[in-house]
Formats: sequence, C-alpha cells, structure tokens
Amino acid sequence: MSLTIIEDTRQQLGEHEQKNEWWGAEGVSVIRCKLAWGDYILPPPVSVDTKRNIAELAQNIDQQHDRFRAECLGARDAGCQLVILVENEHGVRSLSDLAGWMESSKDFAKRKGAKRRYEGLRLAKACATMSRKYSVRFEFCAPEEAAARVVDILTEGGSRDG
Repeated sequence: MSLTIIEDTRQQLGEHEQKNEWWGAEGVSVIRCKLAWGDYILPPPVSVDTKRNIAELAQNIDQQHDRFRAECLGARDAGCQLVILVENEHGVRSLSDLAGWMESSKDFAKRKGAKRRYEGLRLAKACATMSRKYSVRFEFCAPEEAAARVVDILTEGGSRDG
C-alpha cells in the first residue's frame, strides 16, 4: 500500500506505537503537522503556493533553493500536486514566456547588493528541471487574476484543464 497520512502534532509520540507499527509494516507514510481538527487526515490532492512576482520565484530558486526543493519534494512524496502560481505584470503566462523575460534595470537597481539581473531563460530552465524532478507545476497570471486562478486550481484538483 502506498499511502501518506498526516498526523496531528498534538498526538503524543510513543502513545500510538501499535498504529505506527501497523502503518510501517503496510508501507503507510506518516507526516506530522498541526491540524486544525482531528488526529489524522489525508494530504490534499493539490496545493497552491503563490509568488508575488517573478523576483520572488527567482529568490526561491536561487537563495532559498534547499528549502524550496524540500517543499516540492514533500508535496510530491505526500501525493500532492504542488502548483506554483507566479503573479506578474510583465505578460508572462508560461515557461516559454518566462524564457524571454529579463529583469528591468530599474528593478535590478532596487535589489541592493545584487550582482546580476534575473534572467528568464535561466529561471525557465530551472523551473522545467524542478517540474520534471519534483512534479511541481509552474503557472503565471496577472495579479488581478490570482484570486480566481487559485480557486480554479484548487477546485479542478490541479489538472491543467479549466
């Protein structure tokens, strides 16, 4: 059996060994996380992680790569489709569009201490690699479309149709 369940962190460790032994023998993975209610729950089939702009995506991929990769791996291993929704006002709506994007000189100047401009081609390649390795999906939209797009992604279960 290949199943992952989430166990509330308020469940005391060592108090549920019989369940944990059975799950281990049956191949059930258990992730501990604070739950709003109940002791056990199945992971959601889809989760949306919003980025306020392309620069935030670039920071996640560059400076925070280990944490970002761990988040992607955790979702994949829990059987959850993680969708990264990147808001932007540059007309970027796909990884192909991202490949043609370049950070403006003005935005680059605002990032104090930055040594180079963000390049869309490099980011698009990194996103494609992460998508292939970790089953994460990258989507793009205008900021005013983000709220509706989050609802669409969640209600369509992460599929690309919709």
